Amino acid sequence: MIYKFSAFGHPNILAAHKTTLEFTKDEDVTSKGNCIIGVKSDFALEKIKDFIKNCKNRKIAIIIKAASKNAISSEKINAEINPNFNHDKELVIRKTDFVSERTLGIKANKAAFELEKGLIDYLKERNSKITVIIENKP
Repeated sequence: MIYKFSAFGHPNILAAHKTTLEFTKDEDVTSKGNCIIGVKSDFALEKIKDFIKNCKNRKIAIIIKAASKNAISSEKINAEINPNFNHDKELVIRKTDFVSERTLGIKANKAAFELEKGLIDYLKERNSKITVIIENKP
């Protein structure tokens, strides 16, 4: 089972948070949101709920692929799915086991500050595009 969506970079992306990373549908963000790594995300809540319902287990991989040859090609984050994810504007991945309706993944092996520097630099450019792939691991 796989679900894909797109997101974009923004000059205020810091990718500095130690325990989370976030994709938002907002077009503009401030530097206070230091966990945000993608804006203008086009994920669909109902499709993610279908994805969750059809997962065979709680293990997921979140793969971030940059759409530029100058940026790192991909970054992979392993996590456990939160079956109660229910937010249509923000999607959060956490290293901790804290859950809220905004939390899609918990117990992740990476947070925003641990992403490759090349990817973070790419994400600081307005409208740099990434593809996010969420897959259920066997």
